[in-house]
Amino acid sequence: MTVGILQAELMEDDHSNPPLMATYKHLFVDARLDAAVDGNECDLPVIDLALLNGDGESAERCREGIVRAASEWGFFQVTNHGVPQPLLRELHAAQVAVFRRPFQQKVNKRLLDFSPESYRWGTPTARCLEQLSWSEAYHIPMTPAPSGNDKLQHGSSSCRAVIEDVSTAMYKLAQKLATILARGMGLGVGVGGETMREETCFLRLNRYPPCAMDSGAAFGLCPHTDSDFLTILHQQDTIGGLQLLMGGRWVAVKPDPSALIVNVGDLLQAWSNDLYRSVEHRVMANARVERFSMAFFLCPSYDTVIGSRGGGGGLYRSFTFGEYRKQITEDVRSNGRKFGLQRFRLHSS
Repeated sequence: MTVGILQAELMEDDHSNPPLMATYKHLFVDARLDAAVDGNECDLPVIDLALLNGDGESAERCREGIVRAASEWGFFQVTNHGVPQPLLRELHAAQVAVFRRPFQQKVNKRLLDFSPESYRWGTPTARCLEQLSWSEAYHIPMTPAPSGNDKLQHGSSSCRAVIEDVSTAMYKLAQKLATILARGMGLGVGVGGETMREETCFLRLNRYPPCAMDSGAAFGLCPHTDSDFLTILHQQDTIGGLQLLMGGRWVAVKPDPSALIVNVGDLLQAWSNDLYRSVEHRVMANARVERFSMAFFLCPSYDTVIGSRGGGGGLYRSFTFGEYRKQITEDVRSNGRKFGLQRFRLHSS
């Protein structure tokens, strides 16, 4: 047993940590990630959303900046976004407390009135180190299942209220941005409430435990593109770890807890006929300290048909969001990874 594996197993003696090393240590034997990254952190485009409330010219420049960033980068940051910083700090405190619960309690007991399946850790389908995500998370839908006669534990009501308030604020922001991006495609109206549904949107609370391995780095989240329409991420500390694939090189994103990061998902790329870019990204686990983040995913109804709306020859065949999710699940189960939009592309661009 290597020193790194032994150290990781000792860290898991903490009753709150998931048994990541005990479960996946076979993947670290004689394996090493190729995690080369560009030496400089990139500064994503920053959009001040307060300009949307200014005069017509300022508002138009702001909208143009959003469209340009989504087209050229696929990722951008927003400030003055309308989600109160005190609320985000309150969520972070609640999130830390939730992840400090004993691991067996996280696995076996419901969080508030959410389903037991909302808690996830590691990557059950991982066949190699490149497919392993060294993390734990809660996937929390905007509209949780009814709790029946279950009573929330003391203190849980306030936690639930914070989660709902953040989800609602994120949903409103995501709808606003999606409408601007739709108009940037030349459409006269936004995406509309008839396709974006609260019951399919969700909030994900992430925790990345430290992973000090003598074999090198580990992915907190392995490389992927998001399968939704639009994602809004809050990096809750300055530790860093988010990296983007830009021009064939991995580039680290400089963290800024005062801003929110917005990125294009697969559905928006297909819907825009590749005008907007769903960029591959990953998260690296830190060797010494844990890291927290929160992400909101804007999704359409499952029967929404995704078709190219950018005019000209469509690059993708029509498919529903439900069909897309099902295909991804099948690919991950069979191959250990997601193939995504290439499954639905009609021809090479």
